[in-house]
Amino acid sequence: MQSAAATMGSHSVEMAQAAVPGPAVQAAPVLEINDLHVHFKTHAGTVRAVEGVTYAVRPGEIVAIVGESGSGKSVSALTVMRLLPPATSRVVKGTIKFQGRNLLELDDEEMRKIRGRDVAMIFQEPMTSLNPVLSIGLQLMEPLFIHINMSDAEAKARAIELLTLVGITDPANRLAQYPHQLSGGMRQRVMIAIGLACNPKLLIADEPTTALDVTIQAQILELMKDLSRRLGIAVIVITHNLGIVARYADRINVMYAARMVESGPAEAVFGTPTHPYARGLLGAVPRLDRPRTSKLQTIDGAPPNLLNPPQGCRFRPRCRFAIDACSVAPERVEIAPDHTVACHRSAEIATLDTAASQLVSQAKTTLAPTTAQPMVDIRGVSKHFAVGGGLFTAKKIVRAVNDISLSVRAGETLGIVGESGCGKSTLGRVILRLDDPTAGEIFFDGTDLAHLGRDEMVDVRKKMQVIFQDPYSSLNPRMTVGQIISEPMRVHDITPKAECPARVAELLTLVGLFPYMALRYPHELSGGQRQRVGIARALAVNPRVIVCDEAVSALDVSIQGQVINLLEDLQEKLGLTYIFIAHDLAVVRHISTRVAVMYLGRVVELAQADELFSNPKHPYTRALLEAAPVPDPVVEKARPRAIIRGELPSPLRPPSGCVFHPRCSIAQASCKTDVPKLEERVSGHFAACPHT
Repeated sequence: MQSAAATMGSHSVEMAQAAVPGPAVQAAPVLEINDLHVHFKTHAGTVRAVEGVTYAVRPGEIVAIVGESGSGKSVSALTVMRLLPPATSRVVKGTIKFQGRNLLELDDEEMRKIRGRDVAMIFQEPMTSLNPVLSIGLQLMEPLFIHINMSDAEAKARAIELLTLVGITDPANRLAQYPHQLSGGMRQRVMIAIGLACNPKLLIADEPTTALDVTIQAQILELMKDLSRRLGIAVIVITHNLGIVARYADRINVMYAARMVESGPAEAVFGTPTHPYARGLLGAVPRLDRPRTSKLQTIDGAPPNLLNPPQGCRFRPRCRFAIDACSVAPERVEIAPDHTVACHRSAEIATLDTAASQLVSQAKTTLAPTTAQPMVDIRGVSKHFAVGGGLFTAKKIVRAVNDISLSVRAGETLGIVGESGCGKSTLGRVILRLDDPTAGEIFFDGTDLAHLGRDEMVDVRKKMQVIFQDPYSSLNPRMTVGQIISEPMRVHDITPKAECPARVAELLTLVGLFPYMALRYPHELSGGQRQRVGIARALAVNPRVIVCDEAVSALDVSIQGQVINLLEDLQEKLGLTYIFIAHDLAVVRHISTRVAVMYLGRVVELAQADELFSNPKHPYTRALLEAAPVPDPVVEKARPRAIIRGELPSPLRPPSGCVFHPRCSIAQASCKTDVPKLEERVSGHFAACPHT
């Protein structure tokens, strides 16, 4: 039996031998999928989840699969892994060849030998993918026991090597910890380590960074790209984040309604997108590198029901350029070397789309004047939570919000950004008085809310509303849409009961829905439609201020663009004031008048949106902007790529002095002891850093 050290050495040799300098475009494909069709049997009929998908992945290459929810991205990946439920799913047609072997012809035992060793998968949510009752070490070592027959000592040494490889500090002690003891970014790193444990030839990552902050996201993806290049691993990344695709992918496959509509090198698809759907996706994405100049382009309508998909081109009902020929499904044709598209009008679509875009181009809503009176004014607000404690132990204090002062003027949008755990949502809840502040004053239209009683807050609630992140969990599943929207009108006695149906119909029309949808239940609506219902409910009491807490982060790119444009239209029409909490910096730049950057309970920078994004003063803001990808491969190659190292500190044990100093590249000795004040550096631009 080999020693642990020898085992580690053999793995290093194996890695070195497998290493390749970049995507081996001339090498034989690791995976070849040809004309794949997958159907699901349901009580309502047959769902055609994947139809005619064909692509290949080579060693050291990263292929991205993009498209809206329900387009077949994840189903195609699970089919490769042979993880679809056999009772309800069926591969109707096609082949999946891995290193020349058709995976669909293998029996279960043969597939188990490949799955985990040669083909590995990183799932979207690490907390549900990792076993909560097993230690990290045991979950890392399990595939090593099963596939490589390692001893305990060898497997432990390999597990420590893997944790080190994915950037987890103190790996020996981490082996004994459980998933709940790790942060989201560390859990995702563990998932990658498990996937890499047996040196797979193919790695499938299904939305690997959806739940992660932009800084952790950048660390994870840089790691995956580096390992792909060095070890020659073929990688498939399934995502809806086009910025990630532009920065990391070599090739892109665009899927819509179970079919692949465009495929090609990243530079070609981003530079000259040809299918109307691909062009629509790119037009709907806010750009971090561009100021707020015009409304987002959107794709009208919603994806089709795959129980009864439209005849011909699946995108035809939503396409501005559909013609009679589109009633017949188009074949994918090569329009440039290695760049294929399935569209009857591919030769003329660029000219048509440019002309149409010029006709619908609109000016952005005028920003609120800086002389407007503050609608919301918070002064020295703090919110602390007591956690833990028992018979023999003292309670610990979480300082979620620390001495924050901000004002929001009537008619403007204040964006609040920062990593998870920085206190954004807590600040929003305190402003709404859903949580009581520990200290400070909260003025709304001149009235201090911090000391109002429950009965006194009832009148205020009519003027301040909230749109939550998850529209499904925030809507009562037992109530119809009409009941959901009319409930606040009845509770606050705003509209007579007899007039509620007409007002509900008016609100549904205002947010872009049909009045007949008042009779539907939340589960009968799409995600974008549910979010519109949440907006209609917030508008039902004629509010003056709306707190949008990650209101678009759960939506597909095209639906997100529709909701952002809707929020802007409503602000212009009704004079609304928004507090917009989000982690997507591009969305915040597009919709916000001013932006506050938070870190570990404190505001570290505050400025007009375009000023902050073009001239950041605080090192944390600069690092956030450099970590956030832009959906343009050409721009991405020219941008700086500094990445914040380390994890966000625990609010239970915040660092002394400047809370950012442990992760700051320009930190000095004084930063460890002195708490910097938020001071005006240039007119209207505040930063809490004396060294910039």
